[in-house]
Amino acid sequence: MAALPRLDCASSVVLVVWAGFCSAVCVEVPSETEAVQGTHMKLLCISCMKREEVTASTVVEWFYRPEGGKDEPIYEYRKSNHEFPSRFSGRLQWNGSKDMQDVSITVLNVTLNDSGIYTCNITREFEFEIHRPLFTSSRSIHLTVVEEAGEDFTSVISEIMMYILLVFLTLWLLIEMVYCYRKVSKAEEAAQESATDYLAIPSENKENCAVPVEE
Repeated sequence: MAALPRLDCASSVVLVVWAGFCSAVCVEVPSETEAVQGTHMKLLCISCMKREEVTASTVVEWFYRPEGGKDEPIYEYRKSNHEFPSRFSGRLQWNGSKDMQDVSITVLNVTLNDSGIYTCNITREFEFEIHRPLFTSSRSIHLTVVEEAGEDFTSVISEIMMYILLVFLTLWLLIEMVYCYRKVSKAEEAAQESATDYLAIPSENKENCAVPVEE
């Protein structure tokens, strides 16, 4: 299931947001690997730069490889966006950041045929006065497209706990109702017995039962 990766991603994103208030911090968060047919899927690709690497030109290349197939270019960013003719034509959208640390793309209206391996290649050329060294990195995402969203492990556990709680509360209410019913029944029986005993006493003895009043 993708529940645990999703939890890791959520916690990492929270860390990025929290750290952003303090300083410019970049965290390389892994992408999700499962998409639902007909939805939009963001292929997350983050390559953090050091502070001294801000003056660097970045080139991003995205490739797609179907199961048992070969890599084919689908998208490129080289000072401007360029989409290659492919099965994704018209369905790819740039979703990166201005500082080029997040170089993600989004696949619109994913289909079952979009399952496969996506590779993100990043090439940076540092603009120093003496030389221009190159830095390259690569990220791979093995994407699986499903027809319907499966239940997360955490949601399944929550539902189980909810049903257990409902059963416990139902049993507790039944026990309380039985206890109260028995208590009320005993009180009524005691009152009836007292009334019966009082009626069985002769009238002259009833007068003697009166409490004398002291003057």
